[in-house]
Order: sequence, then structure tokens, then C-alpha cells
Amino acid sequence: MTEPPSTVDLRSAPSPLAVVVGATGALGGAIVHRLRLRGLPVLAVARSTEALAALSADDEGVGACAADIGDDGAGEVIAEALRARATPVRMVVQAAGLPALGGLDVVEPAALGAAVALKVGGLLRLVRAADPWLADGSRIVALGGHYGAEPSPHVPGAGVTNAALANLVRQLADAYGSRGITAHLVAPGPADTDRLRRLSSAQAEKRGIEVADVLAERRAESPLGAMVTPHQVGWAVATLLDPEASALTGSTLALDMGARRGI
Repeated sequence: MTEPPSTVDLRSAPSPLAVVVGATGALGGAIVHRLRLRGLPVLAVARSTEALAALSADDEGVGACAADIGDDGAGEVIAEALRARATPVRMVVQAAGLPALGGLDVVEPAALGAAVALKVGGLLRLVRAADPWLADGSRIVALGGHYGAEPSPHVPGAGVTNAALANLVRQLADAYGSRGITAHLVAPGPADTDRLRRLSSAQAEKRGIEVADVLAERRAESPLGAMVTPHQVGWAVATLLDPEASALTGSTLALDMGARRGI
């Protein structure tokens, strides 16, 4: 077994890589694309081997790692993949998406706990797996969401989970800061993805209105009348690679198109 480096300066280390969980989703895929443009090899983690194969088929800089981050066994799978590569980790990204849970009137109470276990527990599994390979200059990044700060009874799962995620990111910033490792939460507003359109379709059917009306409501939350795009999310995550981004450790980078009303 190859031992991980005990101390390494990632700014001068050869070929550090990024680990992206949820890499086959719309947002995760955009993040992978942006990190590759920045020259980082990426270990892509997702449940579907077929989707991973499609993602890595045209880019030898993307490696596939099939694992369910909601399961405790995922940590060892990721750790084994990192041991095999024997290279430092520049960034880890928890971008796994949540299942649709319904509004506050129908959501199963146990489903809220399961959502937290997936996103928040998944971040902890990812960080523990990569820990020996993190060093001064590494970034821990979690993809949260607007509803963690702007609660809505329409999406209790996203609100509860992303609020908890922000809390854990703050804890990670404190725990890893002495090693020069920073932790960040990127919180997009409603993102213009196929998943949002599917959720909007279900909501429209329940309310007896058109899907276009539901999407218009989401856009109306922003002063710009717009939703964030996956490309913008990828840009934000890649920007955290810059040395200056260490000033953001422990904080939330809001990509909500101005929808957040709190000061």
C-alpha cells in the first residue's frame, strides 16, 4: 500500500487532483468541467457506473469511482482510489443532489434525517476519506443551496439539510484551519436544470397550473428575473482554487441571483 504524504505544499506538488462527489449530475458535471479547464485531474464519484463511464470517456483526466456517498462504505472506496493514485488532493467537492421530498405538508419526518445523512454525513465521509491527502492550500467545498438561509415550506428537505451543511462547513473550517486547509459552502439559488424542471412539473400538476408558471415563480424570486446556471456554479467552485479564496473559509458563497432578502 502506498502511504500518503505527511506534509506537502500543494502549490508546488506535481499533479494534485480534485475529488467531486455527484459528478454526473448537472451541477457536478459543470464543476468537473471547470476544474478540468483549470488543469486539475478529477476523480469523479457517483453511484452510476454507466454515467461515470460516459463522463470520463472523452477525457483521460477524469477518473471514475463508483460509490454511494450516503453509505458508510463509500469512504473506504474513495480512500482506496486515492491510495492507488498516490497524489495530493487539491479540492474535495460534495455535490450530491437530494431526492424530491415534497412540501412540509407531505414530507415524511424520517426523510429529513435521511437527507441530512446523505448531504451532511456524505461530506464528512468524503473529508475523512481524503484527509491523509489534504495539505496546506487544499479546499473542502460543499454545494448547499439558497433555501438553507431562506426557509420555505415548499422545500423543507433542502432548507433543513443545507442549513445543517453550513454548520458543518463552519466546524470543518475551524478543525482544518491549522493545517492551512479551508472549507467553503457554495449556495446556489434555484438552478436551471432538468431536475428543477421535473420537480416543477410535479408541482404544477399538484397545483393545477402550467410548468411555465412554476418556473416563472422561481425566476421572480430574483431581482434579475433569472435562475443560476450550472456553468455559473462551476465557475464559483473553480474560483475557490485561487490563493485569495482562503479569506472565504467557513463562509457561504451565495449564488442566488439576489433572491436572498436577509442582510
